[in-house]
Amino acid sequence: MSGGNWVIGISGASGAIYGVRLCEVLLDLGLDVHLIITDAGWRVLQDEHDWSATKRVEVLEKHFGGRAGTYEYHPVANIGATVASGSFRTKGMVVIPCSMGTLSGIAHGSSDNLLERTADVMLKEGRKLILVPRETPLHAIHLENMLTLTRMGVRMIPAMPAFYNRPRSIDEMVDFLVGKVMDSMEIDHTLYRRWGDIDEQPRP
Repeated sequence: MSGGNWVIGISGASGAIYGVRLCEVLLDLGLDVHLIITDAGWRVLQDEHDWSATKRVEVLEKHFGGRAGTYEYHPVANIGATVASGSFRTKGMVVIPCSMGTLSGIAHGSSDNLLERTADVMLKEGRKLILVPRETPLHAIHLENMLTLTRMGVRMIPAMPAFYNRPRSIDEMVDFLVGKVMDSMEIDHTLYRRWGDIDEQPRP
C-alpha cells in the first residue's frame, strides 16, 4: 500500500461529506493528512454537518483526532504553510469537493489562497493532483477549465455515484466515490465492491 503525506483540500461545493470521509479513511489507514479548508468550505461543513466554523480546531480534533495517522490543519490564509513550498515533499493532493471557483483558480494559476497555491505546487512539481468537481449543470467555462487541467495531467473525478453495485445507503454511495479517488491515489482499500466481485443474484 502506498503511503506518505497527502494534502486534502475541502472547498465550498456541496458534498463536504466526501472530503470528511476521505480524511477518516486515510487517517484510519495510518497515513498523514495535511488539511486545507476554504472559508466557503467551512460554511458548507456548517450547513451540511453542523460543524462550528468558529471553533475550527476543536471540531477537527473531535472528528479526526486519535486515529492511526496524524493530521495537520493549515488555515487557508496561511500562504507560508509548509505545503505551499515545492521543497516540502508530499505524495500529492486531492481537492474534494472542488467548487467551480476553486477549479478556475487552479486552472488559471491564481494562487489567491493556500489551497490554490498548494495545487499550483503539485502542478509545477509534477505530483498527483486529483479534483472532485461537484456542480450541475455545467456550462462551457466549467468544462473548458476541466479540460485545461486534464491536459496538464490532473485527474478529474466528478462526484457521480454508481448504482451497479446497488448501494443501500448514502454511506455506501459516499464510499464508492471515495474509493474511486483512492484508486487514483494508488491506495488499497475495500470501500466498495468491484465489478468482478459483485454477486450475480440481486440483493434482497
